[in-house]
Amino acid sequence: MTNGVTNLELILASQSPRRKYLLEQAGLRFSIVPSPFDESAVAPCEPARYVQYLAEGKADEVATRHPDAWVIGADTIVAAEDHLLGKPASRTAARRMLGRLSGKTHQVYTGYCICRHRDNAKFVSVAQTDVTFKNLSEKEIEWYIQTGEPFDKAGAYAIQGMGTFLVRRINGSYSNVVGLPVCEVIEILIREGIMDLGKF
Repeated sequence: MTNGVTNLELILASQSPRRKYLLEQAGLRFSIVPSPFDESAVAPCEPARYVQYLAEGKADEVATRHPDAWVIGADTIVAAEDHLLGKPASRTAARRMLGRLSGKTHQVYTGYCICRHRDNAKFVSVAQTDVTFKNLSEKEIEWYIQTGEPFDKAGAYAIQGMGTFLVRRINGSYSNVVGLPVCEVIEILIREGIMDLGKF
């Protein structure tokens, strides 16, 4: 659907290959400008507010440098029993996270911000998906860790990768768990004329 995209400049403020893939699959043309926004400047708080602040901070930082462009910022986090689970820094951390998620339902939150500073336009929201894991054996956890997949993923798993075998069911947006709620983002892009379905 690339012919349905307007000539307005669109920037993804993220180096995530998963977000890049999701937007490309939706037919969007865009450039990538990573944001150096300091995530440690945001104090941990309620998960939905936390990812919203991070997404807004990333988008605003890039939009300040590219005021004429529409910028998409996003951040995803996993929350289990009020614990925020980011990316594991070690095998021990990955093992602990996967053990915490085993046999339980957790939440995946993605905050997203779409803004254009020239117009003082900004749309910020959060998507939530409930994800239920199967009961994992120690052998399954160790096998998954040795694949290397958990180490750059929030919650130590990738639902779109080998980690799909961990997931019993989901309730909500699948693409949100991957890293971006595509349906919600595209709705805003269409509504604001950033994505024009009248062009074929």
